[in-house]
Amino acid sequence: MRPGPRNLITDIAGLAVGNAEDHALKSGATVLVAEAPVTAGLHVMGGAPGTRESDLLAPDKLVQQVDALVLSGGSAFGLDAASGVADALRERGRGFEVAGQRVPIVPGAVLFDLSSGGDKGWDENPYKALGRGALDAVGAEFALGTAGAGTGATTMDLKGGLGSASVMLEDGPCVGALAAVNALGSPVVQGGPHFWAAPWEIGGEFGGLGPAPAHDPAIEPRPLPGAGESTTIAIVATDATLTQAEATRLAVAAHDGLARALVPSHTLFDGDLVFAVATGARAPAGPAEQLRLGHAAALCLARAVARGVHAARPAPDDPKPAWQARFG
Repeated sequence: MRPGPRNLITDIAGLAVGNAEDHALKSGATVLVAEAPVTAGLHVMGGAPGTRESDLLAPDKLVQQVDALVLSGGSAFGLDAASGVADALRERGRGFEVAGQRVPIVPGAVLFDLSSGGDKGWDENPYKALGRGALDAVGAEFALGTAGAGTGATTMDLKGGLGSASVMLEDGPCVGALAAVNALGSPVVQGGPHFWAAPWEIGGEFGGLGPAPAHDPAIEPRPLPGAGESTTIAIVATDATLTQAEATRLAVAAHDGLARALVPSHTLFDGDLVFAVATGARAPAGPAEQLRLGHAAALCLARAVARGVHAARPAPDDPKPAWQARFG
C-alpha cells in the first residue's frame, strides 16, 4: 500500500473538500462534496452522537445517495452548517428532484467544542454561514490541523484537529479518510510524543517517531468528562462501486481505525461515528475486495487521526497544548 499523490481523501477522483473556520469563535465546519451524488452509509459507535439526516442512510430507506457530507463543531448548534450547504447546493441546481423542487441530501455530524475557548456569545447562529463558506472553498487541496471542523477540537491531553489520509491498493482502488478529532481518549502513548497509530504510519507523515517504547498498558481516562463533550467524526471513501449496505459495512470496518489511534475510543461520552462514501468509478466490489477495502479504510482512518493532531497549531487561550508546541 502507498498513499495517493496528495495523501488526502480527495485522491479519490470526483471528491472535493472545503473548510471554513472562525478563529475568534474557535470553531468551524468542513464539507465533502462529490461531482455527482454518491452512495453513502453510516455507523455510530459512540454514546453521544449529534447528527442530521442520519436515518436516511440506513440501507432500507428510499434515498440511496447523498450530495454532500458535513462535519462541524458547535455541538447541536453546528447542525446548522449542513443547512447552509444544502441551501447553496439548491441554488446550484443540485438535489433530489421531488414535486418540481430540488432537495439536496446533506447528512451531517457535529462535535462538541463549546468549551474550547473563543467567543461563543453569538447573537445569531454562525454555523449556517460557516457551512456555506466551507462549500465555497472546496477543492482537491485543503488544510489539516487547526482548520474546518477541527479548529476547536481537543483530546485527553493534546489539541485535536482535522486529519486526512489515503492509500492506493495494488490493483488500483483508492481509499481515503477524513477525521475531525475531538476525542475523550488520547492519540499519544502516555502523554506522548509517540502516536498510538504509529505502526500504520507511512513515510513519516506524522513525525516518523515509530512505536513507543515499553509503556504501562493500564491507562485510565482522565479527567472524567461531562456527558457528550467528546467526539471523533469521520468520513471514509472509495472509488469502488458499493451498495448502501456495503458502504455501511465499510463504515463499520473503519471504526477499527479509531480504536487503533485513540485510547480509549467509542466511549459513552464520545459521539464517535463514521460515514462511508463510494463514488462507483470502478467495478462493483466482491466480498474479497470489500474485505480489503475495509482493512484499508481502518488503516487510513488511524493515520488521519494522527495527522490531524500532528498538524494542529497553537493559538491563544487553547485549553490543551498542540503536539507541535510540546514535541515538534
